[in-house]
Amino acid sequence: MCTNIVAPTAIRGAGRGERGWFKMNTALVSYDHPIQMRDEHALNIDFLSDVVGERVAVEMDATSARALAAAITEALRLAEEADALV
Repeated sequence: MCTNIVAPTAIRGAGRGERGWFKMNTALVSYDHPIQMRDEHALNIDFLSDVVGERVAVEMDATSARALAAAITEALRLAEEADALV
């Protein structure tokens, strides 16, 4: 059953696709049916550009998604402690 859970957010970054590096301005975070994983549901992140067709897609299980979120939070905390955030 589809969950239709989608949480879009504006981002500023870059990703590497089939044609090289491109600017990314949107991330669509969803919890729904994955394309490649065999799980019934997965956390899916699509990093998108304004350029049609440019995207990086990621699928992971909930445990991995929580670990990734914790690792991102910890890396930012350490960068802040080191006064390295710009």
